[in-house]
Parts: sequence; C-alpha cells; structure tokens
Amino acid sequence: MTHLNRRSLGAAAFALAAAPSILQAQARTVLRIGWTSGDGAQDPYAVGAHQFQQALARRVGERVDVQFFPNRALGDERPMLDGMRLGTVDMGVITNAVIAQIEPAFQVNDMPFLFSSEEQAHRVLDGPVGQSLKTRLEARGVIPLGYMEGGFRQMINNVRPIVKPEDLRGVKFRVLQSPIYIEMFRSLGGNAVPMAWGETFTAVQQGAIDGLEIPLGVIDQNKYYEVTKYLSLTGHIYSMIGLLMAKRTFDRLPADLKGPVTEAAAEATRAQRAANGAANAGLLESLRRNNMQINEVPDKTAFRRGVLPMYESFRGQIGADIVREALAAVQ
Repeated sequence: MTHLNRRSLGAAAFALAAAPSILQAQARTVLRIGWTSGDGAQDPYAVGAHQFQQALARRVGERVDVQFFPNRALGDERPMLDGMRLGTVDMGVITNAVIAQIEPAFQVNDMPFLFSSEEQAHRVLDGPVGQSLKTRLEARGVIPLGYMEGGFRQMINNVRPIVKPEDLRGVKFRVLQSPIYIEMFRSLGGNAVPMAWGETFTAVQQGAIDGLEIPLGVIDQNKYYEVTKYLSLTGHIYSMIGLLMAKRTFDRLPADLKGPVTEAAAEATRAQRAANGAANAGLLESLRRNNMQINEVPDKTAFRRGVLPMYESFRGQIGADIVREALAAVQ
C-alpha cells in the first residue's frame, strides 16, 4: 500500500467517524413560527406557540428547533398566511377572520353570538365542523394543526359604555378586515373601520378611531388600557386562533416527525385553551386596576335580533352545509 493510499484511507476513516455528528446536525429541523401580538406570559397567541414548542420537545428532544417571531417579525397576519401557502413561512398563530380571507368557510366561526360558551365552541371545532374546515384549508396549502382560543371578543372604546345596540351609534370601531365584522357593526348601527393590527394602537391613541373589539388577554398584554377607557363585556364573537403550518413545510418533514408534530399540536391546543380560560379569571381585575371602566351586558337579546339576518345573507359565502352543521351543533 502506498503512502498516498494510506493517507486516503485515513481521511476516509475520519469522515466515517465524523458522519454521525454531521448527520445529527443535518437532521435538526427548524420551524419558524410567527404571530402579530406580544410575547407576554398571558398573551393567547404567545401561549399557543410556547405550548407547541414544549410539547414537541417532550417528544423529539432537540431534533426540532421551534423559533419564535412575535410582534409581526414575520409580517402581519395576511402576509404570513400567504407565505405559508407559498412555503416561505413555516408556521403561524393566526386570527380566524384572516384565515377566512383565503378560505371563506372559516367565516362560520366569526358569526356573531353563535357560541354561548368556550366549551361549546371546543366541541364544535373538535368535531365534524372543525374537520370539514381543516380539509378545505389544507386544499389551499395550509394545515390547521389546532384550533386554539383567544376567548370571546369584547368591545373597548373612549366614548361610552356599550349596553344596548343603540350605544354603538357614532362610535368608530376598528375591526378586522372581514366582511362579517364590518356587517355586524353595520347591522347594529355602529361604524366599522377596517384596519390592520399594526396600525391600531396608534390610531386609538391619536383619536383616529374610538375603540376596537378584542379578547381580554389581548387587551391586557398589549396595554390597551393605556389608550381606552370603557370595556363592555359583549362577548359577541368567539375568537378562534389557528395554529397553522404550511403544507409544504409539513410535507418536507421527515416521516418520523410528522406524527409527533401533529400530536404536539393537539396537546398544545388543549393546554393553550386551559391556560387562556384560567388567565381570563384574573384579567378583569388586572384591567380594573389599570383604570378601565368595566360593564356587563345583562341582556343580549337585542344584539342577537340585530345580527340574525346575517346568517341568511352569509350562507352562500360560507357554504350552506357548514352553516347548517354549525347551527345544528350548537342547538
């Protein structure tokens, strides 16, 4: 054997010895997950992302690196969602109304006063209605791994407490860029101003709008008590937030990671819902301490009567079958 051959064999032996660590490094999968609100301990979007990371780590250790991008670091919700369809964004925790912009059937979740409790919403979303929505969104290139929870949306503003529909007149509310949110305020006599989330805090602060409607956790974690005075517990829409993954990202996962990712998402969804429910109990007191004036809405009959025509007018956009299934499920 020549000196050159011995050197070549030595190099080959070194390469083989190093191969396991190289393969291990190559096998580590990175998942980048974004959302538009903050990274606070009680922010429902942040809690969902962290619960997913923890649940996945318990299953696969360090094989997957879940990286966090809060505060619109990957863009607003619609650009993130479009990125998932293209495969340039891996994951996001996204508001239902924005999901509905690419799959209109999701509008059913935002129908006002559809759900009477969080438990009822969970049953519907974890059942045939949720499965039907999943199938439709997956066909558009995005997989809903879990239907997490923002909680019921409440109205905050700087003009007056909202107790009856007439109180909405003349009050400019920022709403999601969603036909259902716009029509709900129109039906109740209010003034809807569609606006991206990133512009909203400054718009309220400067008086360009009078208020908005968001869950308690988002009010608290994003310090909306600093720029709004009145909190009215209207509970008009249950806020589902989707834990979403690009279908291209999921399809690229090693075969032995697909199951753990799916299982971790299911576990994280249950944990996030429980954490959000527990947090809500203390949020009202926190908001009171921060000088918000809070009022109950003891009778929602007039509100329900005002939005009832929407169920017929949106039936075609949403899909008659989905509307029928959802209404049957909440009876």
